[in-house]
Amino acid sequence: MSFSGKVVLITGAAGGIGIAAAKAFAKEGAKLALVDLSKDALEQAARSINAEDILLLSADVSKEQGVKNYVEDTKNAFGQIDVFINNAGINGDFANLDEQTEKNFNAVFGVNVLGAFFGLKYVLPIMKEQRSGAVVNTASNGGLLGAPGMGLYVASKHAVLGLNKTAALEVADFGVRVNAVAPSGVDTQMMRSIETNAMPAKEVEARTAFESSVPMKRYATAEEIADLMVFLSSDKASFISGSYYRIDGGQGATSV
Repeated sequence: MSFSGKVVLITGAAGGIGIAAAKAFAKEGAKLALVDLSKDALEQAARSINAEDILLLSADVSKEQGVKNYVEDTKNAFGQIDVFINNAGINGDFANLDEQTEKNFNAVFGVNVLGAFFGLKYVLPIMKEQRSGAVVNTASNGGLLGAPGMGLYVASKHAVLGLNKTAALEVADFGVRVNAVAPSGVDTQMMRSIETNAMPAKEVEARTAFESSVPMKRYATAEEIADLMVFLSSDKASFISGSYYRIDGGQGATSV
């Protein structure tokens, strides 16, 4: 699954899954364009990534001009975009739907839905022109299930899966593939935030409860998610498009 000479664009690249994905693609020889809100966080992440060609781009993915800019900057720097890991996401504030706020709705949907949409809007034309490319959208098991207190996150990830399916159909004639990963809990900083929100001052109990809901009795590692992203982006997955892949330790087998 060599990515030598290939350009991989990753959003949310300073987070746990983003860093793991960057390391995994760099190991296979890829050139990297890494996007996140904080340039300082990107620079810190880049120090742990062994890549010969790496471009760091600060952008707010919820703003269309920011997304347009990071896509253009990547194309200008490398001349192509072969893989797009559409990964930026936030969980937002915990609250039941009747207690949620417009502010939190806009924040969650801004990053998770608008960010994913704008990324597709500006990356897909480049891939269509190339007549090649692979996109992996980061969804969640929250895009397949409900979760009390996380209604806005859940709704946003359902939306990501809708974008994923539609995008795959729209670019199938151009040799471009679009898929999604749908993890359960991943052992990253986002899960620390979810644990704190779910059970303030009882984070250990929250982790135990979350892990016990998984048949394999643990969280995924970020590296396990990254490995699936690499596979779906590779020629080994050449006839896979429009699909989403649970990576949840068997949790999906407990529901319809």
